[in-house]
Amino acid sequence: MSSEGAFLRHRLPGDVTPVDLERLLWMVVVLALAADIVTTFVGLHVGLSESNPAARGAIEGHGLAGMLALKAFAVGVGLVCRRLLEREYRPIVPAGLAVPWLAAAVLNVYTISSVV
Repeated sequence: MSSEGAFLRHRLPGDVTPVDLERLLWMVVVLALAADIVTTFVGLHVGLSESNPAARGAIEGHGLAGMLALKAFAVGVGLVCRRLLEREYRPIVPAGLAVPWLAAAVLNVYTISSVV
């Protein structure tokens, strides 16, 4: 392990390693993905529209399967890019997927609550 990895390990709380952090973040990705998909389809059901053009096209063309394929593509790109990073920096990949999906889910809930 490089000295940079040791520095990162000392900055994480407790005995959390980058591998532990990455594992936790991948679980957050799964939850964020599910929350985004569920809130998107609930929003569509109550009469809202999808604002992301790529997602809108996938949903209009293929429904839930299109949305799942779009999310799977994003995860696949993340997994490919993950291999390019040193182990200490790999948690950035699931964080980069989870944060916008969580933000989208929160925004979806807010928007849904404003029309229901």
